[in-house]
Amino acid sequence: MPANAAVHAIPLPADALLQRYTADPKNYTDCYVKDIAGHVSLSDFITAFYTTPLFRAERLILKYAVRRPSTDEDVHAVAHGDTQEFAAWTVEDRTEDQVLLCDMAGHTRSWFMVSPIDGGTRLHFGSAVTPGDGVVVRAITPLHKLYARSLLRGANPAQSAAIMQ
Repeated sequence: MPANAAVHAIPLPADALLQRYTADPKNYTDCYVKDIAGHVSLSDFITAFYTTPLFRAERLILKYAVRRPSTDEDVHAVAHGDTQEFAAWTVEDRTEDQVLLCDMAGHTRSWFMVSPIDGGTRLHFGSAVTPGDGVVVRAITPLHKLYARSLLRGANPAQSAAIMQ
């Protein structure tokens, strides 16, 4: 299982923290996964995700557009549970193998989960968009799907662990 393994959509696991947003039909939720070799902790996955080149570009936009700067040290702190805030997000809920983040406007959620599989780890990334306006959700969904898959595809926990040393 290479680090850049295929990303594909699956139904949300029954125990996913993101499940709470599936009840309202106006909300959009998704779940993407990729399987990689070896054990990956939740903190390593979060660090890898938020330090990809693509997400670093988003962090730069957030720094200037909404005055929410963040550093790799901030990523490390939220990934390890040392803080409840990161850039434009706040931790809404956390378990040993999952974390659910809420954006500063309260309209989107980002969800991460790791689960063991034979010979490796399944990395889950999901989102919920909860603006209550189904038209807006439908309009942004194609771009969101592409972006979410690209972010997950770029997350390489082994590489980011070496960078954070």
